Amino acid sequence: MTEVAEAERLILEHLPILGVSREPLADCAERVLAEDVTAERDHPPFDRVTMDGIAIAGRDWESGVRAFEIAGTQAAGAPPLALGGPRRCVEVMTGAMLPRGADTVIPVERITRTAGTATVDSRATINSRQYVHPRGSDRRAGELLLAAGTRIGPPEMAVLASAGRATFAVATLPRVAIVSTGDELVDVDEPIAEYQIRSSNDRAVEASLLRARLARVTRGRLRDDAATMRAELATLLERADVLVLSGGVSMGQFDLVPGVLGELGARRVFHRVRQRPGKPMWFGVGTRGQPIFALPGNPVSVLIGTTRYIVPALRAAAGLAPQPAEYVTLAAPAEAMAELTHFLPVKLSWSTAGAALATPHTTNTSGDFAALAGTDGFVELAPRRGEYAQGAAVRLFRW
Repeated sequence: MTEVAEAERLILEHLPILGVSREPLADCAERVLAEDVTAERDHPPFDRVTMDGIAIAGRDWESGVRAFEIAGTQAAGAPPLALGGPRRCVEVMTGAMLPRGADTVIPVERITRTAGTATVDSRATINSRQYVHPRGSDRRAGELLLAAGTRIGPPEMAVLASAGRATFAVATLPRVAIVSTGDELVDVDEPIAEYQIRSSNDRAVEASLLRARLARVTRGRLRDDAATMRAELATLLERADVLVLSGGVSMGQFDLVPGVLGELGARRVFHRVRQRPGKPMWFGVGTRGQPIFALPGNPVSVLIGTTRYIVPALRAAAGLAPQPAEYVTLAAPAEAMAELTHFLPVKLSWSTAGAALATPHTTNTSGDFAALAGTDGFVELAPRRGEYAQGAAVRLFRW
């Protein structure tokens, strides 16, 4: 059997790098940037006023001037005015250009305005260049704003909007075909017999990939029939960039997936991982080099396998750096397994000191997916005899 860390390494080693597409800014949210983006011009592009008030020349204040003739009003988005001489000021609004000849802003709360004159409170403390955001103090024109491999969230969308371009290169969303296998499966809106179950694995995997904005997804189901499976998988392997299957990978009479994939030319990289749940997991590559993940059919195994292996793999293929390992403290003892890595669902809470606490939330079996509702993810417990004590630090994987 393959160790968990080795399975992770082998998956990443056999994963192709995704292509690049150019998309309008509106379609870039949560995508992965595939190019460096530099500043179109200085940030900010001018000396920017950061407080409503009046703009003055600091030397006037230093020479003892406390009453200033108002030369005009400078609004945000308007060309700059000028002081036009000593002992003068311009009323300014937040976000406006600093008027020509001015270098200091006095807040409106410190000013009394009377008949065209602004008088400053004698008790005010005024410093040169106060309430002025200097031109280029954030970034200079041509400096790097965002590097390739950056996930585009709300702050990054704001940065891209400032770059003066309508489109950006982002990692292509791969076509991922999600297929559940088994004669017992019935879709959500179909009549169901007492010996059948609703198909839920495909929905869970789809939700994981769409939530991570890592793929374009299609879903399907296959019966436990080798000829039908062979024909359908051959078509999917021609069309899909990634194939995710659930069910049919263990040792039973109807576990047909590994054999059929081999007949279609897929190359096995590993089969069976030293873990629970999800030990029968199969991973390989198709004839076009596309990764194939074949997970056992138990719903808990599918969710854990998707979170532990597939989502990180697609992140890497898109050019994202690995997520930093997140560790939490066990809020209660947890049973370890002597020979297998144990993936244990948990609920999170926080201590008054701000420490993240993970409370074990065991399932009846690896088919008890209803017990996962309300959990936050799972912790990874390396093999050992005995148990992990309350207070132990363990690695967390969020759904």
